[in-house]
Amino acid sequence: MVILASESPRRRELLAQITNDFEVRSADIDEISAAADPFAVPELNARAKAACVAQENPDALVIGADTVIIFENKVIGKPRDPDDARRILKAFAGKTHFTVTGVALRRIGKTPLDISYCEVSEVKFKQYTDDTIDRYLSLVHVLDKAGAYALQEHPELIVESYSGEAENIIGLPLLRLKRELDSIM
Repeated sequence: MVILASESPRRRELLAQITNDFEVRSADIDEISAAADPFAVPELNARAKAACVAQENPDALVIGADTVIIFENKVIGKPRDPDDARRILKAFAGKTHFTVTGVALRRIGKTPLDISYCEVSEVKFKQYTDDTIDRYLSLVHVLDKAGAYALQEHPELIVESYSGEAENIIGLPLLRLKRELDSIM
């Protein structure tokens, strides 16, 4: 059995692109939001999520994931409210940031497994105005999204370009995850 340790509907949709044989369980952990190396944060959170759910399901293969935005060497999480979303998007205008997704595969039962890694993508935002920010926020619900945006929703308004896998920016790097699952299943 495969379990996705995430309540994210985006991760559920992404994982369904490579397998239909999985369940979803919530991981009750306190996510960290800062570390000496901000690029380590998503992998640490993914490992904690996978470990939490694996304790309750020792023979299942548990997939934990966490995505953060790193801008000017700081982790940018989900906006607290619409004003915070506006502030984040204003700071991103004309600049580049990193989207980092940590993934952990964990099984603690009879055939133990403990794999984790991070995938990094770079996103360059257009130079845009406050009017563009207001338009974007009127079209996209951003309060549940790290960095106050969604690559899959109206990127033409704010995103100039990106490198790496789009699915990684959305929340789950499918290419590497598929390779890892194929090698262990």
